[in-house]
Amino acid sequence: MTGTDRVFLALANPVRRELLKILRSRPRSAGELSDQFELSRPAIAGHLKVLREAGLVAGEAQGRRRIYRLTAEPLAALGEWLHPFERFWGARLAAPAEAAEELE
Repeated sequence: MTGTDRVFLALANPVRRELLKILRSRPRSAGELSDQFELSRPAIAGHLKVLREAGLVAGEAQGRRRIYRLTAEPLAALGEWLHPFERFWGARLAAPAEAAEELE
């Protein structure tokens, strides 16, 4: 499995996408992250493991806690992969926007 495949697999899950959104603002401990969900700590730990293996987050031990932070490199690589498709969806999104403007 390629790195891009791992990133797509990690992003396919809504809990993992929400974890990334939470980490955008600042690094957080696994406990702080777990407190944001109605899931067990082991379930959140499993999601964090997938994100770590995809390179989307990094975890650092600080005493008995593990602090997670967002890492940008895989997202940048994903952006590079998606870039050739921007023209396709840009044109698709422009048509409804233009139609809506005409209705106003």
